[in-house]
Amino acid sequence: MQVTEVVQESTTQPSDTVSDEVCDYLIESGRLKKGDLNRAEAFRDQNGGDLITLLVRLGLVSERDVAEAESNLLELPLATPADLPEEAPDIGTLSLRYLKQNLLLPIQVTDREMVVVMANPRDKFALKAMSMASGLSIKPLVGIASEIENGIEKLYGGGRSAMGQIIDSLDGADGEDLEDVEHLRDLASEAPVIRLVNLILQRAVEARASDIHIEPFENRLKVRYRIDGVLQEVEAPPSSSTAAVISRVKIMAKLNIAERRLPQDGRIMHRVQGKELDLRVSTIPTSHGESVVMRILDRESIVLDFDSLGFDAGLQQNFVKTLEMPHGIILVTGPTGSGKTTTLYTALSQINTPERKIITVEDPVEYQLEGINQIQAQSSIGLDFAHALRAIVRQDPDVIMIGEMRDLETARIAIQSALTGHLVLSTIHTNDAAGGITRMLDMGVEDYLLTSTVNAILAQRLVRTLSDGASESVALLPEVASEMGFREFIEQDSYTVYRPVISEENPTGYFGRTSILELLEMSDSIRRLVMRQATAGEIHEQAVSEGMRTMYQDGLLKCLQGVTTIEEVLRVTQEA
Repeated sequence: MQVTEVVQESTTQPSDTVSDEVCDYLIESGRLKKGDLNRAEAFRDQNGGDLITLLVRLGLVSERDVAEAESNLLELPLATPADLPEEAPDIGTLSLRYLKQNLLLPIQVTDREMVVVMANPRDKFALKAMSMASGLSIKPLVGIASEIENGIEKLYGGGRSAMGQIIDSLDGADGEDLEDVEHLRDLASEAPVIRLVNLILQRAVEARASDIHIEPFENRLKVRYRIDGVLQEVEAPPSSSTAAVISRVKIMAKLNIAERRLPQDGRIMHRVQGKELDLRVSTIPTSHGESVVMRILDRESIVLDFDSLGFDAGLQQNFVKTLEMPHGIILVTGPTGSGKTTTLYTALSQINTPERKIITVEDPVEYQLEGINQIQAQSSIGLDFAHALRAIVRQDPDVIMIGEMRDLETARIAIQSALTGHLVLSTIHTNDAAGGITRMLDMGVEDYLLTSTVNAILAQRLVRTLSDGASESVALLPEVASEMGFREFIEQDSYTVYRPVISEENPTGYFGRTSILELLEMSDSIRRLVMRQATAGEIHEQAVSEGMRTMYQDGLLKCLQGVTTIEEVLRVTQEA
């Protein structure tokens, strides 16, 4: 009973004291902002209720944040789903209803002791009641409320998940008139539907997803998360809830729920687990309903730092050197979702000083940058890139960032801006750095204008990085090292690469992503090749002969450093 007695003594504190203790810990650990706490206290004073519960319900902190705080303050272990037994222990006559009401999850029973996961380990009355009802001493562990609910259902309630419990309370829409807009609005406003969509968003944040795909098919609704660049299917609601779920997302994004024949775009500002999320929403009509994709923009997680993005010292030095040039064009190229915008934002933050006027035109503006004037392109009212650029050059800027070089008109204005003394940053979609030059020529840009304005082209891809402590080394055979191209740029006796170690906590062995890059700097010899309309291959070969490290070689170097794997590099580069 020793652990129990310690906890029981600690629960004699007034609830306000406990709340203050937990809140102080959350603020010190950076999980809670002082301003958010003040707003929650004002709401509590006006409406009553428990402060910690209120903070969680308002999304100012997550259940995990509170559980970790309690675990550290009480010096009790924090239980995880991996601690759950395969079979439910014998809990005798303990009421399942009581366990659910008080969020108590017995996970181990011996002759003398019962181990119980508790959402509120300070609840001395629950501890006494459990001890009296079971005749055993109680050893508490700290748990996360939602995980305890899932655990109770899994071990004692038939194995339904949190989503399953919500679905049980959801009225099916099969056979109902889904053409009635008001009926759709009513469906989407029901509490179970709201909880269902919030659960989908919460799980996406927990899984570190960058995108959420909600896709209706004939007999099912599919939900997939893009995690570290790879789509993974997850538990989804039944197909009968399709209309209600999609309508709920459209209402949150302030879209027209009556319009289901045309694509729509919107944004959702949503707070999940204490994080302020900006979700970019896109809907398109498909054969079986509207397909919805939500891009998650986590403002708190973006890191505008070249080292974190995968730039080594040499590449960073060369890229920053081109950024410091007073005028010209710098292009960043790569496919959609390869981190081009983040690289441009990092570049802008590098040169963002009081002496420089920086204006951007983007579609959409993904992150707000302090001290930079950002324009949202809106083609529906005629404010496209070209139109916005004409206005920008009259604003006396030093640096202009264009979201994407989409057409000849935009490219011409960008080149004109570079010729008249502005530094222009933009993106373009090509396979490699040399392809950026030929793409501009294909658009119709004159070669002599290209050679006099383009300073450098940076190509990049994103590869998954190996999780810390979850990788093992593999020695490459000499012939494999030669075939993979290691010996071409690094001469050494042996080559050791790494591969992921898969575990229950990390089923892929990867965690996060980094860039592999190549930087083509315009030299006189490359300019001569451009003037005689050389192919991208010839330009690429010339750049390599002048010392450019290709994306593939940068990837191989990161393989040797244990950052990523050969499979990842081959997955994203054309050398595959």
